[in-house]
Amino acid sequence: MGVEITETEVSDAEFEAMTAFVFEYLAASVEKETEGGRMRWYPWHSAEYRHNHILNVVSLATEIAEREGADVDVTRVAAVFHDVAKLEADQELHAEAGARVAREYLESRGEYPESFVSQVCRAIEHHSYQGSVSDVPLEAQSLIEADLLDKIGANGTVLMLLRMGYEARTHMEADEMVDRVLERGRTAADRIESPTAESIAHQRLKRVKWFREWLGEEIAGMDGHRSNRDDRGDPTGDGT
Repeated sequence: MGVEITETEVSDAEFEAMTAFVFEYLAASVEKETEGGRMRWYPWHSAEYRHNHILNVVSLATEIAEREGADVDVTRVAAVFHDVAKLEADQELHAEAGARVAREYLESRGEYPESFVSQVCRAIEHHSYQGSVSDVPLEAQSLIEADLLDKIGANGTVLMLLRMGYEARTHMEADEMVDRVLERGRTAADRIESPTAESIAHQRLKRVKWFREWLGEEIAGMDGHRSNRDDRGDPTGDGT
């Protein structure tokens, strides 16, 4: 009986092919839509936005995996496939559906060992896990933390402000929308465990706080919404 090779190196060309496949799959999912689907009218539920989110998560998850000692190839391949089924499956089922797509791709497009394929699929299945991230393998933890981090910071702020236009809100409500980014960011930061992800979350939340403070300084009429700030250097007063 032969010994299965458990360490797999995914070449740049192979990874680029996976990335292209995921975008094509997302685009085809949109084309097959007949009833609009969940919030399809928001641009960030398009194939283009979802693919950009995936690329953001790949970058973040790779950084976390490299610094925390996870298997980088397992992590980045899981990251590129983690939302492949997001536009065709129910939210509660998209992780399992994405794992199935990833398995079909990896088993049909290359000679990847079963151990590698299983680890990738397990990380994808776990990326929507709502419990402690320390309960899952390090590769899945890196993916979960990266997915959380992409929702906060400058990217999360821009998306929330874009949402204002779709909800017919005015710029006078920008502080409320940015506060929602801060709230989401704190919730995400509470779940994060790794020092690498904690450092990224701290930096991103600090930037959002600075932006929130600038809004209060430059848009008249927002002072009444600033009761939770006790100094200019720390707009939330929590020392983060």
